[in-house]
Amino acid sequence: MRLAEIESIMLNVGILGLSCFVFFIIYDLAKKSKAGKFGTIILFTGLGLGLSAFLVKSIVVAFIEP
Repeated sequence: MRLAEIESIMLNVGILGLSCFVFFIIYDLAKKSKAGKFGTIILFTGLGLGLSAFLVKSIVVAFIEP
C-alpha cells in the first residue's frame, strides 16, 4: 500500500470520527438544555446542516473525480 492510499484512508476515518463527535455534542447539548423532541430535531437540523453539507461535498467530489 502506498503512502497516499494510507493518508486517504486515515483522512476518511478522521472525518468520520469528527462527524460522530459533532453529532454527540449536539445530542448532549439537546439533553442538557432539556430541549424536548421538537427542540432536539431543530438542533440537529440547524447545527447538523453545516456538517452534512461538508460531507456531501466530499462525496460529490469523490464521484466527479475519475
